[in-house]
Amino acid sequence: MIEYLTQETFKEKVFNYEKNQEWKFEGELPCIIDFYADWCGPCKMVAPILEELSKEYQGKVDVYKVDTEDQRELAGMFGIQSIPSLLFVPKDGQPQMAMGALPKETFKKAFKDVFNVE
Repeated sequence: MIEYLTQETFKEKVFNYEKNQEWKFEGELPCIIDFYADWCGPCKMVAPILEELSKEYQGKVDVYKVDTEDQRELAGMFGIQSIPSLLFVPKDGQPQMAMGALPKETFKKAFKDVFNVE
């Protein structure tokens, strides 16, 4: 299931930037966060791929979306300049950002390489 994050749910599930200066992941599972907007063509191409991945990797990887129009402060915190921007967040270690509409195989490879999940 894809979950749409607000500033509040982001702080609970991903990173509480009000409490921590250093990156500290709050989640149980590695996650991917899709920073998108409803009017964005490439974002619409990625949406069904993320939907499929959220089912295929259920219980292994959480899939989140952040509407950059609605959650401007959150998008600003990550310096989102272009969308879609995809943040891969491993359980341990630093998150990694990827830009643009990626094909499904690229996501699967990133899940394996970054998250150690197949």
